[in-house]
Amino acid sequence: MRTLQEFCQSVTERSGSDLHLTVGSCPRIRQDGRLQLLSDVPLSREEIQCMVEELLTPQQQLELSAVKELDCSMTLEHIGRFRCHVYQQQGAIALALRVIPRQPPSFEELALPPVLAELIDRPQGLVLVVGPTGSGKSTTLSAMIDEINSRRAAHIVTIEDPIEFSYVPKKALITQREIGEDARDFSSALKGVLRQDPDVVCLGELRDFDTIHSALTIAETGHLTLATVHTNSAVQTINRLIAAHPPHQHDEVRAQLSMVLAGIISQRLVPNAGGKGRVLAVEVMIPTPAIRNLIREDKIHQIYSIMQTGQAKHGMQTMNQALADLCRQGLITSQVAIASTPQPEELMRILDRNRGERGATRLTHVRLR
Repeated sequence: MRTLQEFCQSVTERSGSDLHLTVGSCPRIRQDGRLQLLSDVPLSREEIQCMVEELLTPQQQLELSAVKELDCSMTLEHIGRFRCHVYQQQGAIALALRVIPRQPPSFEELALPPVLAELIDRPQGLVLVVGPTGSGKSTTLSAMIDEINSRRAAHIVTIEDPIEFSYVPKKALITQREIGEDARDFSSALKGVLRQDPDVVCLGELRDFDTIHSALTIAETGHLTLATVHTNSAVQTINRLIAAHPPHQHDEVRAQLSMVLAGIISQRLVPNAGGKGRVLAVEVMIPTPAIRNLIREDKIHQIYSIMQTGQAKHGMQTMNQALADLCRQGLITSQVAIASTPQPEELMRILDRNRGERGATRLTHVRLR
């Protein structure tokens, strides 16, 4: 009978990012963003049940039976660490595992824009890392936490569900709290965090009104607050944070957000030019006085145009500018770049302008999606 450990060994050996195990289906991994078969033999109900017993404690198994899904993490010696989601589908148990790197990557390894180092040096404010599923948000957040850990003496408190990266204290004191293990729920953890004398608070994903409201409040009380949001752009993120509140509070939230927001990093992973591996494309929005005024005055749709012109002075860049720069460096192809943006016409104009400056052929032959 095949074991969970064997499959985890296989996904790490193949440099996969995710592992999917479902009763009656063949095991699959996600490699370079693409789902691929790991074996052509379907998994049996007995195999999945043994994996669940291998992964979960008896108490967690009881919780799974009651609520039908469960998040946890797992460390396998000599193999690696995994974030695990166990859930029920069509009356059977399924598992989705995400590989967590052994240690947080550095800014240099991720090729993050230099302006991010300035963001995490701030004593207070809200810094958000946003993007679709599988875009590396948690990895970037971990790099930011470990960079703070290396740079200054600060108390960093993380609230996670579950804990993903384990940090080795350097200059900072790091407190990691896992929902279900160290705190009953997010609500109680958020209520207690300000009593723990934090300098930096990392909240994981902002999913609902409570977490969004708490993030704004913590940032407003003078703490550097880090979090992720499942959105596709900086502008969409601002709208999402406001829309999570009741309509009668929108003016108040816009004013609050205009004061506490320190920066938004929107990212996605795109296939590199060599066909193996992916490259990080990063959009950066820094709230200048003009952008803060636009947020306060409910003119959020105008922020994008300021981002387009704020690259040299403020370190901002749109996603299209980031993709065009990756093309210029030869890290991705123009076809991949155009397929990766919701604004392909604008990107084609940028690429044509860049190619025109080099005397290259324009991209009139590229077909839009």
